[in-house]
Amino acid sequence: MFKKIIDFILELIKVVVISLIIIFPIRFFIIQPFYVKGASMEPSFYDSEYLIIDEISYRVNEPERGDVIVFRYPRNPQEYFIKRIVGLPNENVKIQKGDVYVYNGYNPNGLILEEDYLKAGLSTHSSSNKMIELSEDEYYVLGDNRTSSQDSRSFGSVNKSFIIGRVLFRGWPFDRMGLIKNE
Repeated sequence: MFKKIIDFILELIKVVVISLIIIFPIRFFIIQPFYVKGASMEPSFYDSEYLIIDEISYRVNEPERGDVIVFRYPRNPQEYFIKRIVGLPNENVKIQKGDVYVYNGYNPNGLILEEDYLKAGLSTHSSSNKMIELSEDEYYVLGDNRTSSQDSRSFGSVNKSFIIGRVLFRGWPFDRMGLIKNE
């Protein structure tokens, strides 16, 4: 009887250790769960939604325009934000007359960004009409709910080193406090 109990405990320890060996790397290096907090990404993502973030692809591939990313807030790296990439490294971005203009090697005269993910009739405004120059490792990010978003218009560009990953998929809504600021 005593041997059966010891065998059971040893087997249970093996299962727990093997599970941790498998789950720990996946959880901390490949995908990570986050909760949305706030309204800055509406209608794409709503307050208290559960998201799975793909961390590994950004270690291999460069982020692309239109990707929704989670990143460390540049002014307080302990906070996480969720926004959409609109400006890529070595590009210039200008917000003027309600539109986002992107200037790069393919569009030296500027291209108005097509943003199908925004609510119809929503304009993008900024307190400045200045051209924003992005360096080789900087991204310009905006919330989809432009009137209620704290984004690159207020805190500047986001360095690639602050990016955690892109949103892989939406889990389900939760009614508890979020971890990602969606301001």
